[in-house]
Amino acid sequence: MTRDFSVSRRTVTASALLGSAALMLGAGGRAYANSRTCKVDPDPVSADAVLTLPAPTGPHPVGCQPLYLVDDTRCDPWDPAIPVRELMLTVHYPAGDVTGLTPAAQLPPQAAIWFGRIAPLTLLHLPAAGVDWGATRSHAFEGAPPLPGRWPVLVHSPGGGDPRGLGTSLAEDLASHGAVVVLVDHPGDAAAVEFPDARPYRDDTVRTTVFRSDPRDQPDVARTMIDARIADLHYVLDRLRHAAELPLPRGLAETLDLRRLGVYGHSAGGSAVTEVMYEDRRVRAGINLEGYLDYPPSAPGTAAEPFPVAEKGVDRPLLLLGSEGFDRRQEMDRSWSAVAALSGRRVRRARVADANHWTFTDYAAMLPQLQVAGLMTAAERNALVGSVTPTVSIPTVRHTIRRFFARHLAGH
Repeated sequence: MTRDFSVSRRTVTASALLGSAALMLGAGGRAYANSRTCKVDPDPVSADAVLTLPAPTGPHPVGCQPLYLVDDTRCDPWDPAIPVRELMLTVHYPAGDVTGLTPAAQLPPQAAIWFGRIAPLTLLHLPAAGVDWGATRSHAFEGAPPLPGRWPVLVHSPGGGDPRGLGTSLAEDLASHGAVVVLVDHPGDAAAVEFPDARPYRDDTVRTTVFRSDPRDQPDVARTMIDARIADLHYVLDRLRHAAELPLPRGLAETLDLRRLGVYGHSAGGSAVTEVMYEDRRVRAGINLEGYLDYPPSAPGTAAEPFPVAEKGVDRPLLLLGSEGFDRRQEMDRSWSAVAALSGRRVRRARVADANHWTFTDYAAMLPQLQVAGLMTAAERNALVGSVTPTVSIPTVRHTIRRFFARHLAGH
């Protein structure tokens, strides 16, 4: 049988030493528009720049499988006309033979078109033209046969407004080292989510975000966003318990070792996964990539409301990993300090030097390419991912996350 999560204690120690020079011991939001209220012709604009993602570093090829789930026990939190909660996932996993298969796209085709239309309207101010967002390929092969073994399972929630595809590079790297990684889209929140087909309550295959400004600056929106994500993640964890009933590649369900379950998330995703870890004891370890652990104040002059995790602490390993340049770090540190003080040595804090908030996403690789292509200034790039080069930031983030899970999701 293939050795699972193939990072030895010796490798973990070496990686820790390698990454420590780029770490300093030591926290997001976004803004968008909705297709119902901001209809734009979805035909692609003239695009010539094709962005690339770094290859995974592990010994295994990577397979992937999109997955459509429907929770019929609750209505959609953003659109009362939708009587169920729909989710889209991508499952990444160690693969066997991938001969003759073509790497999957980072973003589904229609979602990529809408993302290209919406992204320039966000706080990111990505270029409105000159990029083919649908041309970026991953390093994973859709439907590839899974590699036999017993693999730990990692569930990822992206930042507020971000599609799950922006977590592709990190997920592939983790899978290549021996893990099953589940990326979760949160429809109505994510910039653009593409479904397999239309439904009576949804007349399009693409659903775009409802966000009109930074959710953190709108208390009711922020609360709905976080509460919806927490419920989404609980549902995903419940469905993974019955993986054999899901439309996965043959044999993949048998490789999931849910006794070794971890969660990680960026920004709003980091907020949600940390609370889910607190609430669900099936989760053995978690990583919060710069996400608040409180709801924003409901009115000026009032205090932020801490999540239960920030009031009680955690009794399992939690890594709070941030960036040196995040301009709202002081605000975020209130809740981080609270959970750390209540949790003792179970919580570790670190931050990536010369980096900024989106360095934990695929933007770490993509935005420097936009700068080289003349589609983004150095100042714009630095405001999002920092001045750190991708050759430093990407290995640092990968090594840090991989070694944490390798240590805390060791086999029974």
